[in-house]
Amino acid sequence: MWRRNWILSVVVATVATAVLTGGFLASADRSSTTRQPEELAGPRTEAATGAPASPASSYTSVLIRDVPHIHQKPDFCGEACAAMVLQKLGVAADQDCVFDQSGLDPLAGRGCWTKDLAVALRNIGFDVGPVWHKVSADRADAELEALWKAVHADLAAGVPSILCTRYDARPNTTEHFRLVLGYDARTDEVLYHEPAVAQGSYLRVSRPGLLALWPLKYDPREWTVIRFRMKPGQIRKPKPAASFTAADYAQHMMELRKKLPGEGFTVVIQPPFVVIGDDSPESVRGWAVGTVQWAVDKLKASYFKQDPLEILDIWLFKDAESYNSHTRQIFGHAPTTPYGYYSAADRALVMNIATGGGTLVHEIVHPLMAANFPRCPAWLNEGLGSLYEQCGEADGKIRGRTNWRLAGLQQAIRGHALPSFRELCSTSDDQFYLEDKGTNYAQARYLCYYLQEHGLLEQFYQRFRADCEKDPSGFETLKAILGRQDIDAFEEEWETCVLKLRFAG
Repeated sequence: MWRRNWILSVVVATVATAVLTGGFLASADRSSTTRQPEELAGPRTEAATGAPASPASSYTSVLIRDVPHIHQKPDFCGEACAAMVLQKLGVAADQDCVFDQSGLDPLAGRGCWTKDLAVALRNIGFDVGPVWHKVSADRADAELEALWKAVHADLAAGVPSILCTRYDARPNTTEHFRLVLGYDARTDEVLYHEPAVAQGSYLRVSRPGLLALWPLKYDPREWTVIRFRMKPGQIRKPKPAASFTAADYAQHMMELRKKLPGEGFTVVIQPPFVVIGDDSPESVRGWAVGTVQWAVDKLKASYFKQDPLEILDIWLFKDAESYNSHTRQIFGHAPTTPYGYYSAADRALVMNIATGGGTLVHEIVHPLMAANFPRCPAWLNEGLGSLYEQCGEADGKIRGRTNWRLAGLQQAIRGHALPSFRELCSTSDDQFYLEDKGTNYAQARYLCYYLQEHGLLEQFYQRFRADCEKDPSGFETLKAILGRQDIDAFEEEWETCVLKLRFAG
């Protein structure tokens, strides 16, 4: 179940009737980049060119000033309009906060439609009034005029409206929300904030032009007109999100949909990741919960407090053929390992899940390490990742077990082919990866395994992370945690312990 990260605390806002030139509250946030209209002059928009401005009007001029403008994120036009009103009211809420109050499943990969936006605005504390109106096509002029009269009356009381219109006058154009803030009687023009334009504050459109765009004509006999009356009631103030929000995942899903190779992929939001797989939906969900969620929860409990800095995708391809072909198709290159890998550049973990979940848990360590210990040297990064290639749970904690790397390590010990721990710790990242003779990963893994088995691994990680400025290799911290200055003698003891280990395969 999706759990929203935006938790609300109720703040009662008593809003006095606003004067025509001020609108809303005097405590508006004036720090936003917003072009202020001079008198009622302002740029005209090209949104609707089918109806010219008429200088004769029975409506008085009115304007709600100092409303911050917010440039919408993709498909978040309604959310951006609502956030503009909230910021005018002095509430530090953005378009993401509005989306998060809609309850819309971010897997939908879209912004709020009318029904969703109505839920969000009411949850926030706006009295939006009747939202859906029906207009008969044969009486449209009179009925639209009556609806506009209500919008104008609210403007005169300092209350703006969000209107759902067609984006422009072209046929079959998409629906789009705009925030109406004023009216100029001299030119019969409506002033509004356009969320789709970066500098879209106090734009103008002729009133007849707006009325032509307002009805949604899905039924040729009866049109739908949508309006949110943005009258504040008991406005609920958002608390800052501790991690990624539903809005973050919705925006991520919009981009992810463009990458999907085709049908047959199941997508599961498993914070802080999004899991995508082409096996059965049950299998993909099983990996998402049973491996990804389990590993993240256990790793964070023992080591990591912060989530990755970005939402990352975990691609689970069902077999070698799918893994190889889809990696080329999606990322433009062939995989360099038959099991899987993590690519920071692609913001993705890419797996041949037919080989099992060990590599998946290994690779999950790396983005968590990057977010929590960015200066971690390769030997510990890979040692910890490799430790959990074969793992389980004991006393509620994740624990590494012996694995396939043991045989090669034991052979290297017998052949006296291992570097010292001082040498291992002092390797640069390039040296660790490029000069690996097949033992660097194994030696680092079983050093971590030894620390784990002696109850020292978590303590070592935390102390090394805290002291890395003065001990960038971790070698001095290792000696301190072990309580051993004679590291050569310790290495002999460690080798003896490793040679006694067994892996059944």
